[in-house]
Amino acid sequence: MSVYFRQLLSGRDFAVGDPVATQMVNFAYLIGDTDRREAVIVDPAYSPGELVDTLAADDMRLTGVLVTHHHPDHVGGDLMGHQLTGLAELLGKHPVPVHVNRQEAEWVRRSTGVSATDLTEHDHDDEVLVGDVPIRLLHTPGHTPGSQCFLLDGKLVAGDTLFLQGCGRTDFPGGDPDALYQSLRQLAELTGDPVVHPGHQYSAEPKAALSEVRRTNVVYRAESLEQFRSLFG
Repeated sequence: MSVYFRQLLSGRDFAVGDPVATQMVNFAYLIGDTDRREAVIVDPAYSPGELVDTLAADDMRLTGVLVTHHHPDHVGGDLMGHQLTGLAELLGKHPVPVHVNRQEAEWVRRSTGVSATDLTEHDHDDEVLVGDVPIRLLHTPGHTPGSQCFLLDGKLVAGDTLFLQGCGRTDFPGGDPDALYQSLRQLAELTGDPVVHPGHQYSAEPKAALSEVRRTNVVYRAESLEQFRSLFG
């Protein structure tokens, strides 16, 4: 089993020239099995067709989508008056399973207009197999009720739960600072020191070991829920 993994930056690696993509600096991820030539896309917003074309150029076949959370810059939909392409357009051409956390499913449907039958709902610690590559789904609420991160092959795809510096906001609908504090503690306790791959490039580097993030990220300086609330609530 050989793992295929690509981190692509919006506005640079795809959706070039899109001012929203360039401003938002989202990462999309391509994850797959190079022996079976099967792959999934994580958070296909802005230009999903380009992401599928990238897979095809690498001789990989799209077999599914993983969603970290429902915000339009990750799955498409209306972002402050900007209509972003994403899940709906992808499924219109490539009907594949979309893996979401159970608590995020209704939010994803409302954001994107996809139907319930398009979504495969999961619970914490479920596993999705891409070819023979196992991806562990971690429910990490706080930024949104059903935010999830993906753990595979020494990598943590962290969405907007954890950045290399900072964490996801909690002042959007469904945000919960207390839940986010617990989710960040949960990630800090992961074994094996996985490399954190965030949902946005809000720092100079695109990735870093979890031990380094724990050492340098201000979110881990809060030693109690009360301190975290005062800093990020």
